[in-house]
Amino acid sequence: MTEKLKLYLDLIRWNRPAGWLLLLWPTLSALWVAAGGFPGWHLVAVFTLGTILMRSAGCCVNDVADRDFDKHVKRTAGRPVTSGRIGVKEALGLGVVLALLAFGLVLSTNRATILWSFAALAVTLAYPYAKRVVSMPQAVLGVAFSFGIPMAFAAVQGEVPLLAWGLLLGNLFWVLAYDTEYAMVDRDDDLNIGMKTSAITLGRWDVAAIMGFYGAYLAIWAALLEAATRSHWFWLGLLGAALQVVWHFALIRGRTREGCFKAFRLNHWLGFSVFAGIALSYSQT
Repeated sequence: MTEKLKLYLDLIRWNRPAGWLLLLWPTLSALWVAAGGFPGWHLVAVFTLGTILMRSAGCCVNDVADRDFDKHVKRTAGRPVTSGRIGVKEALGLGVVLALLAFGLVLSTNRATILWSFAALAVTLAYPYAKRVVSMPQAVLGVAFSFGIPMAFAAVQGEVPLLAWGLLLGNLFWVLAYDTEYAMVDRDDDLNIGMKTSAITLGRWDVAAIMGFYGAYLAIWAALLEAATRSHWFWLGLLGAALQVVWHFALIRGRTREGCFKAFRLNHWLGFSVFAGIALSYSQT
């Protein structure tokens, strides 16, 4: 039983919280913006736990979909499904249970959030298969990883205003940045097995494109939120994020596996900086 639990925890990347933190910070940022400040513990708990559960469910689906590819990639060859230590049906069953738990949390919100959750699920399920046909599947992942933003607005306001979609667009660029860094780690293996990724599509322009993606993310959020958060805390948060972008450039410019993976693994601090700036700015109003 203990060994099986360890395999399940490995399957959902329990020891690698960076994955769900990347989703959490923009979602919490959207909650604070939608509510004009602290949205209440109920919604914070629902979206925090829901983010963790859905990211874990996504890992189950992704590993099943990629099991034949992952065995040829150094970083993923030892995953539980790929190595045969967990069966396909077992992994999908765990994913369904986790998704249902997340849906149970959504049911405690409102009708609009419940309806949007189905769209979020559809995009999440589409991503693993987009890597077969889309030259930059990270864009699909960007939508999936950003869908907590419109859902947060729906939960607070009962509707999804244009602002939410603008923030989703900006966040999509952040996902493109950090997941291209991630894809750079596996580029050699992905080329050999015919997997499509942004790192392969961008080629020698990968680092320049990543810097552009970061710039677009910060510029869009600054343009959309400056009027809503007229506080030095907001700009300090963006400054902290911008300084991290400079650091990430230093990490990835050599295109080493170690540097690119470190940039990806620590990217959630960039999102935290933006969230902290937003939360602190609203605390002053």
